[in-house]
Amino acid sequence: MAEQDLAAIARTIIDANQYMTLATADAAGQPWASPVFYATADYAEFYWVSAPETTHSRNLAQRPEISIVIFDSTAPEGAGQAVYLSATAEQVPDDDLDRALAVYPGSAEGGLAPRDNREQVQAPAPYRLYRATAYEWSILCPRDAGPRDAGPRDAGPRDAGPRGTGACTPHGVPFDHRVQVHVVGARGEGGGRRRR
Repeated sequence: MAEQDLAAIARTIIDANQYMTLATADAAGQPWASPVFYATADYAEFYWVSAPETTHSRNLAQRPEISIVIFDSTAPEGAGQAVYLSATAEQVPDDDLDRALAVYPGSAEGGLAPRDNREQVQAPAPYRLYRATAYEWSILCPRDAGPRDAGPRDAGPRDAGPRGTGACTPHGVPFDHRVQVHVVGARGEGGGRRRR
């Protein structure tokens, strides 16, 4: 499958979903996962609102390196696909709030009006706007259709179509594996649309 086709799969998943799962860790390495409502305009910067006191917000303040997974949890077993991201995260600084609020929570055509009030995400309000800047994207590499594998499987979301016992065409690998995709340009320009 061509690289542009794999990138199109990743962009479609990002555009079609509303929640992503953040994987963070505290200073001691204790992991924590949390779903958050997100918006993106370019497939590189992902925005969400959280309270600074939540576990994931405290974790990323100590360790800004995070992982993200975006997937459709309603897909039947064997028919799901996900985008996996590696990113750095931060609370959006006050001098960048206007740009961020132009993206979050999404577009009016999707039924969501952009926030027009900086005070909703600044003290003394209880919430802040956060941003993850992705530097790596991957999806499960599609494999040839066929009978389902009888052996152990990754418990994560599965790729589109039946999971066959055949090898994937590009790599010749007969088991689920991730493949990196490039969903944005070399300078972080995705050409994506604002979700919703």
